[in-house]
Amino acid sequence: MCDALCTLTGNECGNGYTCTSDGFCANGSGCTGLACDITPCDKMGMPPTTISGTVYAPNGTLPLYGVSVYVPNKDPGPFIAGVQCGNCTAGLPGHPIAQVTTDENGNFSIPNVPDGANIPLVITIGKWRRQIKIPSVAACATQPLDPVDTTLPKSRDDLTPNTTSVDLPQIAISTGSSDALECLVRRLGIADKEITTDEQGGKIHLFADLRAGDGPGGGVGIKSFDTTFGGGTGNLNDSQALWGTPTNPGKLNDYDIVILSCEGAQHAETKSQEAMDHLKDYADLGGRVFLSHWHNIWIEGSTQSPTNGAAPKVWSGSDQDPPIARFTDNTNLPNGTVDTIDEDLADNPKGMSFATWMLNVGGSIVKGSNVRGAVPIQDRTGKQTCTMIDEAKAKQWVYWQNGATQLPQNFEFTTPNEVASDLRCGKVVFSDMHVSDAPIAVTVGGPFLPYPSSCGTTTTLSPQEKALAFMFFDISSCVGPIL
Repeated sequence: MCDALCTLTGNECGNGYTCTSDGFCANGSGCTGLACDITPCDKMGMPPTTISGTVYAPNGTLPLYGVSVYVPNKDPGPFIAGVQCGNCTAGLPGHPIAQVTTDENGNFSIPNVPDGANIPLVITIGKWRRQIKIPSVAACATQPLDPVDTTLPKSRDDLTPNTTSVDLPQIAISTGSSDALECLVRRLGIADKEITTDEQGGKIHLFADLRAGDGPGGGVGIKSFDTTFGGGTGNLNDSQALWGTPTNPGKLNDYDIVILSCEGAQHAETKSQEAMDHLKDYADLGGRVFLSHWHNIWIEGSTQSPTNGAAPKVWSGSDQDPPIARFTDNTNLPNGTVDTIDEDLADNPKGMSFATWMLNVGGSIVKGSNVRGAVPIQDRTGKQTCTMIDEAKAKQWVYWQNGATQLPQNFEFTTPNEVASDLRCGKVVFSDMHVSDAPIAVTVGGPFLPYPSSCGTTTTLSPQEKALAFMFFDISSCVGPIL
């Protein structure tokens, strides 16, 4: 017999094979690779061979929920560059022998793994991935891993002695005058050398909506890099090169994730109907889109200007009845506002895990106490434009309780939203919460400092930055339940 535990319906003996009723791969059945190196510890009255650890964000301090960790039976192979359908039915590459996802503390424990030398392990969420080889795994014992080997990579050369390869998603960020999402990725630990323009080879490309106007009321955020920055140099390219124009399809399909920072207004003058079509098509193909505050224009069309008022192909335009979401004029939330995580499983299946994770990372501290479900908002960063979502089409993550009314602050929907949920490929997240208000200006009302001086010196994540960090990594995960 082969030394592999298996199930009658499992694939532990290799594709196309089954196992005998006593739970072993039958002799000569075709048991392949590492699947044959699983010691049947239970047959000897011993605990299973187990690998355990904690997965962290690239900064090495923020534990992450929902990351897949598995032992492959073959090389998972490279990721395909550019936007891809991210439905969970595709499964994890490499024919996993044993797999789990991290819990609300970022912890994982994988039982019934192979033992021996150089056991491979894959740690991945979307195109974030670290692959390692564990030098030695003892049979019928638990092998804890060093966090340096279980932290998501900060760069493409973030290789530990046990790491065989790393991957990062290709991310585009359009900067804005009223939010600084480009600062969040740096605080999450992504290396400076990976933050560049789209022409300079990094994994995080910064753009600026240059035609949205400078000065008071303008939408342009940071437009250039510090001369001493260890990543990109010079000026940022125009965001319209990213999302396109009536005569240019743009570069959206080059990216796994697209993040649009709030511009203080919708600035419909820089977002043609063709650009809206491009973004919807990108998400429908499998793209991941994060929209901050006034980028509600991409969901409903302009509510501030007649330029794109009809917006027939945006997600809540005239062809959507009822719409995914409705928006209204902006409301500044009072200082000291505390938002609430929606833990109703019907509204958001991950809500309870989100609330537990926020407790665990200190993101729900209100007046010195950790309050379950609370997301305290920094002064001047709380906004409210969304008045409703269709809960059959979108999931509410966070809301502001205004009297008896729940007003969505963060919500997500999967795409193409018009097809059955199990056929969808992409995700869109909208947030009315700013991360850190505006970038730092040279003078009051003046232009912004270049990046990353525009972010200040703090590396501490605010409560809403932690909330958005949860969604930032979750948006990379596959669409639908993990199989």
